[in-house]
Parts: sequence; structure tokens; C-alpha cells
Amino acid sequence: MADIVLINPKFEASYWGHEHALHLFGKKASMPVAALPLLAALTPPEHTITLMDENVEPIDYERCAKADIVGMTGMIVQRFRMMEIITELKKRDCFVALGGPWVSVKEDYFDGFADAVFVGEAENTWPRFLDDWQRGVPAKRYEQEDRTDMSRVPVPRHDLLKIKNYALGTIQFSRGCPFMCEFCDIIVTFGRKPRLKTKEQIVAELESLHKVAKVQAAFIVDDNLIGNKKAVKEILRAVIDWQAQNNYPLSFITEASLDLADDDELIELMDLANIRTVFVGIETPNEDALKETKKTQNLRGHNRSIPEKVASIQAYGIEVWSGMMLGFDTDKPDIFDRQIKLIEDAKIVHSSVGMVTAIPKTPLYDRMLKADRLDLADRTPFGTNILPVSMEREELRDGYLSVLRGLYSPEQYFKRLDSLYLDRGLGESRLRQTSAKEKPLAHAAKAAIALLQTAFIFVRLQTAVKERELRRHYRRFTYNALRRRPNPFVLQTYALRSAMHYHYHRLLAGMAVDGEGHLINIF
Repeated sequence: MADIVLINPKFEASYWGHEHALHLFGKKASMPVAALPLLAALTPPEHTITLMDENVEPIDYERCAKADIVGMTGMIVQRFRMMEIITELKKRDCFVALGGPWVSVKEDYFDGFADAVFVGEAENTWPRFLDDWQRGVPAKRYEQEDRTDMSRVPVPRHDLLKIKNYALGTIQFSRGCPFMCEFCDIIVTFGRKPRLKTKEQIVAELESLHKVAKVQAAFIVDDNLIGNKKAVKEILRAVIDWQAQNNYPLSFITEASLDLADDDELIELMDLANIRTVFVGIETPNEDALKETKKTQNLRGHNRSIPEKVASIQAYGIEVWSGMMLGFDTDKPDIFDRQIKLIEDAKIVHSSVGMVTAIPKTPLYDRMLKADRLDLADRTPFGTNILPVSMEREELRDGYLSVLRGLYSPEQYFKRLDSLYLDRGLGESRLRQTSAKEKPLAHAAKAAIALLQTAFIFVRLQTAVKERELRRHYRRFTYNALRRRPNPFVLQTYALRSAMHYHYHRLLAGMAVDGEGHLINIF
């Protein structure tokens, strides 16, 4: 029997983390990493297992020193903290097993530190490793020969998480994406054939999220929920049935490709399943860049522009967030203004903007390596490891900063929010309209909760935000929403989005260019 500790390292502050806003809600992290509770569920019952998420609690190194095995996962952005933690663990002679996205694409990064490395998925290799460990013959490297059969994946151990510290829960429906975007490591790790769990598995996980974790919102962490549209429609119908039977206790955020806009039935099912936000990889208005990087799914349907496609999703009451990138080979200096205009035209409030970066093992990395266009520094000074060809690195750096500052100034941010919720009327959906008619008391109760949450967050913003001018902006835009559209759920959205804006404001305030022209505190 092994005593096992599994660690998720602390993230650096980022767009997704909302670290600067979480205290306004009484939370410590956005969501738990999905890997740890799943690994716990894959661990045979004769072993003991403890989960440690440094994002919500300090690492107890003395506890780790007593464990037989210390496992750690980590994404690319966690690699520096991973090294610091491993150094401390090895001082205590811990047996360290490493897996996760970063090790899967750069498995030699921790050479000399890790006792065992897991490349790719681990549903088969983790139990095999534990069996090897018990027999005293653990291998140095594990990699599955075949992709995981998702129909055999167990319900994660939500009971081991300190779930009250998180703003969201997590659930996964599928892995894999059918597309060929050359910059993406998802198809490298999970393949191009989407693999889905069964309806029964999904319902069991929903039950666990609702009754064990007791969360009210969850992120469906699939990198592309609609990779297999036909199959996911059946899953969504099962989610809708479960939601109706339980009075819709969960709302969801998810990720999908832009071709979602081509399938009204699918969008409607997402609405009825109570998916209220979808993150879409729009990337760029530069069609040559989409062709260059093989993101051709965004070029389909030339009879409609990208803002029109986004509007077709928003028409079902689903808010669209976008992923955008700068620094493609065919980007010209006008791309910065074009990015801002696209986001404004599409009425996208939240857009994660980054510079194109080559991840090891991806086709883009191989192409850049062959062209001798890679900055191989571990932390690149200009925010991307690619040497651009259409502009100088300094021009790309400055343009990136100008886009962020343009998008997240209070005036421009709330202009997009007003345009979406007050002018376009987002927030109305078939689900919400049906709920108000068929279950008026339950609908009224949820509206009352929304108002209470609105008041709580508004007061927190007015008392916790130090910048007087920023507080004034939050008051002004909230009062405007109250005057123009006094809907409890819309007011709740304005409170939440104000808190999220505060996070972006704090991130941008910390970003700068040092005396050598290097970006610091990039996200």
C-alpha cells in the first residue's frame, strides 16, 4: 500500500485565473485542476491519497516527506513553479512522479529531478505504475500505447477537493479535436478523433458535482465540446433531462470551435442545457493567417462575417468569449486596430489576447525550428518564442500592449458590455423564458438570489477597490444597467463582469517594458 500526495502548483496571475477578483467572492481559485481528482479515482482503494492545490493552500512539505509517492501535474505556464517545488521535494528525498501538459510536450525538462515521468494520458499508465511500484520495479517513463477509452473513465473524487475555495467546478465530456491548427498541442496530446464519455457517465458526474461538490457552476473543460456534433447532441439531451429533473442546479461555461454558429439545433441544445458562456478560438481577422496555420474551420461560411457568426450564438442567450492571437507571419502593423475592431463589432466582452507561441511537438514548433526562428530561452523576453517576419519584435510587443489597453479600458470594456446586454438584449433565452412561465416560483427564487449576489459584489467593489475613479466607473455603468434593463440576471452579470474587469485592470497595471525592452508580468 502506498501513501500518495498529488500536487497542483500555483499559477502565475493570468487572464484565466482572475486572481485579483476572487477575494471579492470569497474564493481562492477559479476552478480545481481536473487531473488530480481523476487520478485519485483511478487509484486502487488500498492506497491512501491526499490532494494539494497550491492555489488554495500552501504545500505541506513535511506531509510530502512522509509520503511514499508525490505526484505533480502542471501546464506550460506552471513550469517554473514546478521546478521550485521539485527542488524542495528532492531535498526531502521524495519519490517524485510528474505528468500533465508540459511534461507531455517537453519530457526532458525535468531530467535529473523526476523519478517517473508520464507522457500524455494516464488512465492506463497510472494504475500500471502503482502496480510496478508495489513490486519494486517502477519505470522511469510511462506513455500509453492507445488513447484512453473515455467510456471507462471513473467519476472524479470530488470529495477530496476543498471545493468551497473554488468559484467553479469542472467536468469533462470528451477529449480530442478533429481540426489541424498547427499551433495547438491538444491534437498532439489527445488526437484528432473526439472520444466521448457515455450519457450515464456524464449524469453520474453531474450528480457528484451537485450533491458531493455542491457547486452551482462548472467549466466543461473539453478543448472543443463540439468536435463530434452528433454525439454531443445526445449528451446534451441527457444533460437537459437531468437539469429539468433537478430544477436546473448547474450552469456551465465551455469551449467550442466557431463552426458552432453553423448548427442552430446544437446552439439551442446548449442553451437548454444551461450553457451560458462559450469560449471560441477566433484568433484573428486575418484570413491569410488562418490559412497559414490551418485553422480553416474559421473560414467556412463566407456568406457570413465573424461578427455575424458570433451574433448567431449570442441570439440564443449564450455569451461568447474569444481567444485571439497576434504575430502570425502574414500579420501587418494594421492587425492591432483590426483585432480591436473585430472584437468590438462582434460585441465580445471578454477576449483572451496573446502572441502566437510555438509549443514543443506541434507542427508550428517544427516549422519555426527548421526556419531558425525560435527564441529558445526558457522565459522569452518579448512574450513569444517566435521571431516574427512581418514586423520587429518591439513593434509586436508594443502592439500587443496597445490592444490589451484598448480592450480593457473601463470605457471600452463597458461599451461592449452595454452593447451586448442593453442594446442587443443578451440574457434572454428559451430556457429562461420557459422557466419563468412553467416554474414561476423557482424562477423568482433564482432571481432573488441573483439580486442578493449583485448587491454583495457591488458593495465589495465599492469597499475593496482602492482607485476612486474605477469605483465611479463601476457605479455609473451599474446604475445605467439598472435604469435601462432592471433584470436581476442582467444586473448580476454586470456585477460579475465588473469584478472581472478589476482583475484585468490589475493585470495590466502590472505589465510593463523594462529598461532592456523586455516585457515583464506578461499574461
